[in-house]
Amino acid sequence: MTAEVLENALEKVESHLHPEGSFDVDAHEVPTGREEIWRFTPLKRLREIHADAPLAGTSYTPTFDAPEGVKVERVEDDSLKGVSGLVPWDRISARALAETKSSLAVTIPAEAVLERPVFVTIEGTGTDEATAAHAVIRAERFSRAIVVLRFEGSMTLADNVEIVVEDGAQLTVVSIDDWADDAVHVGHRHIRVGRDAQFKHVDITFGGDVVRHDTTADYAGPGGAVEMLGLYFADAGQHIEHRLFVDHTAPKTKSNVVYKGALQGEKAHTVWIGNVLIRKVAEGIETYEENRNLVLTDGCQADSVPNLEIETGEIEGAGHASATARFDDEQLFYLRSRGISEKEAQRLVVHGFFNDLIRQVGVPELEESLAATVEAELAKNVLEGAL
Repeated sequence: MTAEVLENALEKVESHLHPEGSFDVDAHEVPTGREEIWRFTPLKRLREIHADAPLAGTSYTPTFDAPEGVKVERVEDDSLKGVSGLVPWDRISARALAETKSSLAVTIPAEAVLERPVFVTIEGTGTDEATAAHAVIRAERFSRAIVVLRFEGSMTLADNVEIVVEDGAQLTVVSIDDWADDAVHVGHRHIRVGRDAQFKHVDITFGGDVVRHDTTADYAGPGGAVEMLGLYFADAGQHIEHRLFVDHTAPKTKSNVVYKGALQGEKAHTVWIGNVLIRKVAEGIETYEENRNLVLTDGCQADSVPNLEIETGEIEGAGHASATARFDDEQLFYLRSRGISEKEAQRLVVHGFFNDLIRQVGVPELEESLAATVEAELAKNVLEGAL
């Protein structure tokens, strides 16, 4: 199904959590915080990238490690902008796309089966100048690959990442925000999934002052499957926000969303907004979304809003769940009754909370690293006896 045929087959549906997009920056007003899609975001901490701050910074160093046959290139024109069907739905996305002069393109050849992941690392070297970036990841027909995007260091970044999973391809993208404490990152990811293709996104957020990710997906044909997994850990004063929109634009498609987060420290704030739109043409689809938050200390705030917008009743299944809670007293009692100290019991509960997601990353060295990072986060507060 071509993009033109797809567009013609779909009726216009207004989603209150995903406004109509435009490439025209002036079509997007400067947000005030009263808009539905901005009401949780601390705009004053975005260093004016939501308004008119220049986005011409170059304070970063990119590195690449790709298996033989994978094409990694810099495209010095606008030809790849919107290739996934991305149409900017907010001012930051539109500004970043307009002001980016080139695109980083990663292409997995048709029918290739990669034996190891592609690694792309962005090392920020300063926050004085905001930077715009654009990247395209394309998995051609019947290929199988894992791509790891890692963000580190100090930076003010507004980026768009477009992902195209062609018919029959299987692609996993692991995105890791392990920023320094002063970083600001507002990222937009749009995924188009082809006929009988499979896509998994693992979104991991630990560092940064303010990190906001908007991730959207739609389908270019029937039989496609999307899995979105997320893990985040917010410390004192940190704001981490994930907004997801899965647009079921074809029949017999699937989506599964599971995000888990932990919070500790005064004014730690996390936001998770999940939205699934099931269009009239999307008969026979299956979808489920879930968000779980574990509050480890006093003074934290976790906002969680799951949504379903359904235009047809001819579906296989649809559901959502959300929960925010402190440590489970029964779990702690059980562990302590076996002679385990309170601090060790708390540590085991948190690791158990995250481990089922960590095991699904699919990259053993990353799974070990993430478990170690969770341990390091706990050592900042929980294991010091803050509770």
